[in-house]
Amino acid sequence: MATTDSKEPVTDPPKPTRGTITFIFLTVCIDAVGFGIVIPVLPDLIAEVSNTGISGAALWGGYLSFSYAIMQFVFGPAIGNLSDRYGRRPVLLISLFMLAADFLIMALAPSLLVLFIGRILAGIAAATHSTANAFVADISSREDRARNFGIIGAAFGIGFVIGPVIGGLAGEYGTRAPFYTAAALAFANFCFGALVLPESLAPDNRRKFEWRRANPAGGFAQLRKVPTAMWFMLCLFIFEIANFSYPAVWAYYTREAFKWSSAEVGLSLAAFGLGIALVQGWLIRYILAWLGEARTLIFGLLIGIAGAIGFGLATEGWMVYALLLLSALGGVATPALSALMANCTPDDAQGELQGLRTSVLAIVMIISPLVMTQLFGFFTREGTPVYLPGAPFLAAALLTGLALIPFFAGLRRTGATSTRGK
Repeated sequence: MATTDSKEPVTDPPKPTRGTITFIFLTVCIDAVGFGIVIPVLPDLIAEVSNTGISGAALWGGYLSFSYAIMQFVFGPAIGNLSDRYGRRPVLLISLFMLAADFLIMALAPSLLVLFIGRILAGIAAATHSTANAFVADISSREDRARNFGIIGAAFGIGFVIGPVIGGLAGEYGTRAPFYTAAALAFANFCFGALVLPESLAPDNRRKFEWRRANPAGGFAQLRKVPTAMWFMLCLFIFEIANFSYPAVWAYYTREAFKWSSAEVGLSLAAFGLGIALVQGWLIRYILAWLGEARTLIFGLLIGIAGAIGFGLATEGWMVYALLLLSALGGVATPALSALMANCTPDDAQGELQGLRTSVLAIVMIISPLVMTQLFGFFTREGTPVYLPGAPFLAAALLTGLALIPFFAGLRRTGATSTRGK
């Protein structure tokens, strides 16, 4: 990264085509669908290859998730730097191929060791989402980045809804059928990309690959040279720890607080996914036109605080659905923050930025579930001083409020809240 907070594009961004945008949308959607497909049957597969019950499978499942997250943390910056050197197309296509290979390895796995090999390889090559973000940054003007990042969020929301449904249906044909299905979808996407995906990174915006920058320590050292981006990344880190409380404890929370069945839990997640798709794929463009990126982020964080407090104090199941709509509206914060970070980062370091973001989110995937599940367990266990199943969400509300501190610190570096919006 350069030592300035911003840098004018060296060349105009390539014009996005219908096929390009469709591919990026499908890439992220299928990525989410693939992981959603295996959710219903992953515990059964782990139990099958480890010869343990569901309790033991949950323990091994945690280790599998940890190994994947650690690989993402270590190799995210390297993958991002490679895309800054060789372009987005080869990195994205290799990532898709590795994703398909991972699902196939899991489908064929005869033992836990093979499952771990698959997850480790997938974690090393896990560049789908980050490289898609860099691709969008390349082909978007500064004014359109937040809206186009919203399209990526919408794709994830749709995939989050569709995946478990397909997984449940495929699971009727055996424990491993959903993994074959996910592999087939990822490979089909790879083939589609090989046919229609152009290169988005202009030759003038490529830079030499440097090993000293291709690791988390070196990457964050470079990020410190762009103080605005550093503060915004810290905001992202705190916000995502709060945000990850939802997947970490949602099933436990709704079953404990409202005695929901698995079907009701799944329905609530589907409703949230649809809400995210609607907000980030459509509504965000109007909010951005009204508020601009900076105020849209503030609006989203404040809505997120209100929603988290609501979940923390909810006493009836019907309240959850109203709060889900509110929380989905808070989803405008993520693409707005992504655009703000991209806009203060040089054009030849967009891949590096997204690689560092991958490392940050990997840390979040390790920290947040541990903290939030411990909070839930403490406030719902027998003899707890205060029975409060929603305690993780109250903690999330506090963290979301704290995320405003580094955001305003970064905003002061830019000297303005927004040049657009009313």
